[in-house]
Amino acid sequence: MNNKTSFVQGFKHGIPIGLGYFAVAFSLGVAAKNAGLNAFQGFLASILNNASAGEYAGFTVIAANASYFEMAIIILITNARYLLMSCALSQHLPPSLSLGHRMLIGHFVTDEIFGITIARPGTLNPYYTYGAAIFASPAWAIGTALGIMAGNLLPGRMVSALSVALFGMFLAVFIPPCKHNPVIAGCVILSFSLSYLMQQMGKWYPFFASMSAGTKTILLTVLISAVAAYLFPVPDTEA
Repeated sequence: MNNKTSFVQGFKHGIPIGLGYFAVAFSLGVAAKNAGLNAFQGFLASILNNASAGEYAGFTVIAANASYFEMAIIILITNARYLLMSCALSQHLPPSLSLGHRMLIGHFVTDEIFGITIARPGTLNPYYTYGAAIFASPAWAIGTALGIMAGNLLPGRMVSALSVALFGMFLAVFIPPCKHNPVIAGCVILSFSLSYLMQQMGKWYPFFASMSAGTKTILLTVLISAVAAYLFPVPDTEA
């Protein structure tokens, strides 16, 4: 598949993601406004940092007048899961792909773009990611800026309702592979079960209660993927 075709496909698949980003970014814009950012600053923060949890953590730290070092550490921990996603994507990139392409793809790694990208069979054409990001990324940044301008005008229930769109996209990402691969379906069910179990254990064990949701996600991802890779290895011809 040539670059143009891959770009167009990525753009089409990125439209619903961008619409979801645009809606959810309103609530992020409210957090940015409370931290003292104006619309341009919020737009710049979102276009350079494609991470909802990371940005929210950053805005919270800004509002608390913390140092740059504290901000860097908090954002690094919050966005640590993207390291795992980038490692997974690297296995699907052509060996000859330049460092520039790899860094640009890494910049656009988000949960949703990673999901539609990793689900594509065969070697990844970087222009597919660019096509998806060229709509989704600006939509995220514009939504943040408009959220700052709107302030707290939007009711909390409306913001929560808009956020449901992203959960729908997650379902669309992992349900099709589950239908064709029982190993993936088993891993998804196991991840749900263990995540719920860890949440319940937090009620009795302070160790689990003190762990952030992002840390729990990383631990479960590494554990489940490692066990699945050991028990059900994928031949190189299928990777």
